[in-house]
Amino acid sequence: MITPLIHGFGAGGGLIVAIGAQNAFVLSQGVRRNHHLLIALICIICDAVLIALGVAGFGGLIQSKPALSQVVSLGGAVFLFFYGFRSLSSALKGGSLETDSKDMTSLKTVVFMTLAVTLLNPHVYLDTVVLLGGISSRFHGENRFYFGIGAVTASFIWFTCLSIGGRMLAPLFKKRISWRILDTLVCATMWSIAFSLVREALAG
Repeated sequence: MITPLIHGFGAGGGLIVAIGAQNAFVLSQGVRRNHHLLIALICIICDAVLIALGVAGFGGLIQSKPALSQVVSLGGAVFLFFYGFRSLSSALKGGSLETDSKDMTSLKTVVFMTLAVTLLNPHVYLDTVVLLGGISSRFHGENRFYFGIGAVTASFIWFTCLSIGGRMLAPLFKKRISWRILDTLVCATMWSIAFSLVREALAG
């Protein structure tokens, strides 16, 4: 029980912690205190579902549908380009914690954007369903279940810490320059991933 749990935690943590669109989004909303705990919860639930699918053996199905992967890649790229443009506009404007708190994004919009930045990125499926699912195949019976629990636990700890950590950084973001730097980094992250998704879709 302990060994597959530790392996799942380590593998899940190693893949989830990598800087990406989802992590950048969670951090930026945590700083803004914009429904940050709900955002973290949605990310955790999505990860748990996808990890469960991977452990159950759905990774092969994803890999056997290249057309589906292309559609998801291009759709995700469009969304990431759009969100990156929003971040760039915010960086040029130079917001502050006080002004942004008066213009909180609505709950409905936050839920949609969180689901979009999570589920429209094919890398999420590669990490959770394909890679973690493949690693879990080394274990049998209930040990595969414990591997999945370990991976989900890593996701829970990471997104909770990322969201709360963003909130703790809020005092720093009373300065406009801090917002400019954060939004510029978010834009760069979103656009770099979007370009890679387009390149992969066209290459496929």
